[in-house]
Amino acid sequence: MLFPSVQEQLDIIERNTIEILSNKEELEKKLTSSMQSGKPLKIKFGADPSRPDLHLGHSVVLRKLREFQDLGHEAILIIGDFTAMIGDPSGKSKTRPQLSAEEARENGLSYFEQASKILDHEKTTICYNSDWLGAMTFADVIKLSSHYTVARMLERDDFERRYRAQEPISVHEFLYPLAQGMDSVHLKNDVELGGTDQKFNLLVGRDLQREYGIAPQVCITMPLLVGTAGGEKMSKSLGNAICFNDTPADMYGHVLSIPDTLIETYCKLLLPQTEDGNTSILEQIAENPRSAKRLLAKNIVALYSSQEEAEGAEIHFDQLFIHKKAPDNIELFEFDEPSIPIIDLLTTLGAAVSKSEARRMIQQKSVLVDERKIEAIDELIELSVEPKIIRAGKRRFFKVATRKTF
Repeated sequence: MLFPSVQEQLDIIERNTIEILSNKEELEKKLTSSMQSGKPLKIKFGADPSRPDLHLGHSVVLRKLREFQDLGHEAILIIGDFTAMIGDPSGKSKTRPQLSAEEARENGLSYFEQASKILDHEKTTICYNSDWLGAMTFADVIKLSSHYTVARMLERDDFERRYRAQEPISVHEFLYPLAQGMDSVHLKNDVELGGTDQKFNLLVGRDLQREYGIAPQVCITMPLLVGTAGGEKMSKSLGNAICFNDTPADMYGHVLSIPDTLIETYCKLLLPQTEDGNTSILEQIAENPRSAKRLLAKNIVALYSSQEEAEGAEIHFDQLFIHKKAPDNIELFEFDEPSIPIIDLLTTLGAAVSKSEARRMIQQKSVLVDERKIEAIDELIELSVEPKIIRAGKRRFFKVATRKTF
């Protein structure tokens, strides 16, 4: 197989990366060997399905994996359904809840479909690590554990911090990096990708490969994407995430909500690097950051939906927030009752997942009926055949009416 020159490959691989471990020279040797043999390198990235949705933070590493694909190498996406049952302790100040096998598998079902919005579906190898980790016996786990010491585990920043603070560390958390490392042993991959918070886990995989007589992987760490509110990394649990499966309108609105200081970072990390390097966005940041952000939002939506839907999302946003008009295609819900309490109405529509959330939305004055703010949590909404428009939050609209009788 023909590959670009080693230097051309390195130029692309190094772009936006934080570290190459152990060093760039080791990666260069692997690339040279690959060119000489005509055999692609095996590039691995694993994602634990602790939640059902991938978000744009995941896309930073997935886009690097796609770059390796485009260079002619084999991309391996591991769905960590087994490791998700342990729970990755990276960056955690306490033991995180464990998922059941059913929850992990269910969450992982859509990961490949979502990741295929970036990766070449036909050229991606997908694996579930329960296939090999679930087959290990207790004797296998003891043998695996013998390859790593407690002292080495406590070198990990979050473990050391918790140990010094006398905060509990469960033994199963020590097993997480070993389990992830066994993925590398099983696959015999040449390179593993991950965020900077995965550095310790990646290096454990490298060490275990060496222990099992396998050429150690090169570890490449990528920056962590800051969430929409700024400050902390993107995470669904922090409520600052933009998900692959968000509607085009929601994705567009979420991107517009980021601080201006993140426009350049989002542009460089989330968009394919075209020949002009997305200069049209970067050039506008200083002079007109809002215009730059709108263009960024359209480009991101187009990647995960289509150009047509991106343009529709922009029109939808302008209609709602600039022209202050409700969207044209609001779903109509019809009821047999002539009236309904606002709390019950919000939960029935799915605008709130519980009555307590519905109360909170009303108290925050984020519920409107025909542009009138609802302030009483016990208000009774009178219905008629003429639809009323319910607005819940900034972007959710519903039409409600009584069912017509003839």
